[in-house]
Amino acid sequence: MLTTGNTILITGGGTGIGEALAHRFHDLGNTVIIAGRRLDVLEKAIGDRPNIHALQFDADDVDSIAAFSKKVVADFPALNVLINNAGIMRMEMELDKERDLSDAEASVTSNLLGPIRLTNALIEHLVATPDSAIVNVSSGLAFVPLVIAPTYSAIKAAIHSYTISLRAVLKDKVEVIELAPPAVRTTLTPGQENNERFMPLDTFADQVIERFQRVPTPSEILVEGVEFMRDAEAERRFDATLAAINPFLGN
Repeated sequence: MLTTGNTILITGGGTGIGEALAHRFHDLGNTVIIAGRRLDVLEKAIGDRPNIHALQFDADDVDSIAAFSKKVVADFPALNVLINNAGIMRMEMELDKERDLSDAEASVTSNLLGPIRLTNALIEHLVATPDSAIVNVSSGLAFVPLVIAPTYSAIKAAIHSYTISLRAVLKDKVEVIELAPPAVRTTLTPGQENNERFMPLDTFADQVIERFQRVPTPSEILVEGVEFMRDAEAERRFDATLAAINPFLGN
């Protein structure tokens, strides 16, 4: 993937990983569009940076995705990179009894259907545009789950699988890349941004950009630490890795 001269759409670009990547891709000489539900959050993320643009977008709303896709292509016909980053993470603690599934269902809508629907809406434009790429943000939890976030982990595994399929089908048409973060200090869940066990956001973003700049671009962007989860099954240490990231299982 080219790392300069692109027009890049980043969903969930107002905070966390999306915001950090928006800033770094902008600084490399790209036009960046950040999309999310709250315009004030997006505009704060832009600050005084020129050539970053904000568009409202609701990943949960089918009609919103369709209207948004038409607008972004009309306003930015040079759009050639889609980064599916928007998402939520909900904990699900009591799996041993019947429970309210609203959090699980919301996660599926935002984190799985959202990227699939947006990719579908933009795919013909991307196929017809030179140097196009799709970047799907999964997680280290796609490979070893956090058991108190079972739906989130399962969705990220689905995104991993979906990305593999897209890559095969779109070969020589659209470059398809998976970005699998480890635990990063963001506001995704309460207290996460201050957890010293997690990777600092700036460190993560710097390593991501360094990997994007490799030639050829890796099909999987894996920063320090996440390989521990990515390779756990292949290296026959899945059970040990599962126990390591879920230490409460031994209690």
